[in-house]
Amino acid sequence: MDEDLQFEIDFCRSILKRDTRNIPVMEMLAGFLTKSGQIDEGLEMDQQIVELDPDNAISHYNLACSLALKNRAAEALAALRMALERGYDDFDWLMKDNDLLSLHQNPAFSALVSEFRASNS
Repeated sequence: MDEDLQFEIDFCRSILKRDTRNIPVMEMLAGFLTKSGQIDEGLEMDQQIVELDPDNAISHYNLACSLALKNRAAEALAALRMALERGYDDFDWLMKDNDLLSLHQNPAFSALVSEFRASNS
């Protein structure tokens, strides 16, 4: 693993030892874990974040990404729906986000994106 990435992971973990509910640090750690290939740990962190901040659209989006990376399509789509319902509206990014690539051929993904694109127009 990249030394800088490991430093970032260790740094975030050290902060969370003192402040276990620091959502911005949890979000950073989840991203670093996922980037380093520690998908299961990143997914766990995303689940904790959603529990702590259930109205945050980005948290649900990140959870959808982690679930998609684990090929858990139904759960990923449910989390993505939650993100969209809470106001996530960056459809350009959503369509090119490699974390969601496993969903792109899923008809339910296309229908979900179409549904919310139409309601945001």
